[in-house]
Amino acid sequence: MSTAWTAARADGAMRYHRPLMRIAIGADHAGVRLKAHLKETLARLGHRVDDHGTHTDEPVDYPAICIAVARAVAEGRADRGIVLGGSGQGEQIAANKVAGVRAALCNDLYTARLSRQHNDANVLAMGGRIVGFGLADEVLTLWLDTPFEGGRHQRRIDQIAEVERSNEQ
Repeated sequence: MSTAWTAARADGAMRYHRPLMRIAIGADHAGVRLKAHLKETLARLGHRVDDHGTHTDEPVDYPAICIAVARAVAEGRADRGIVLGGSGQGEQIAANKVAGVRAALCNDLYTARLSRQHNDANVLAMGGRIVGFGLADEVLTLWLDTPFEGGRHQRRIDQIAEVERSNEQ
């Protein structure tokens, strides 16, 4: 699915259409309720969702779940990813261990916008014990809708990718 914005003229006005995406999502037990809510939000927005677990509030370790989400993004099986936990911090750290992933912890609108504009974040991390459903919907929508600015920011992304490549050797 394309992640590029499209514009079309209708009745003399420019209309922008959010690209429909395939989203990989995963959570530990502390983020499972927020995951269920965001899956509904994503479906309502028309996105395809691939759920990588967990499905209950029974305690589970998050690294394998977050790495599965991150690999789906890095391998092109998903356009973007979402990882959820109690705070989102551990989930972000785990996802960022996968080359090509730029996971951003966004428990507010400012970091959500900048993570996309300046860092081209492709995985969103949030804390289910920090962010309520209403704010989570706003963060998610802003994060999905905000395009990457490129320019000087692309140069920095390229520098990060170069470090990832040198670590693979």
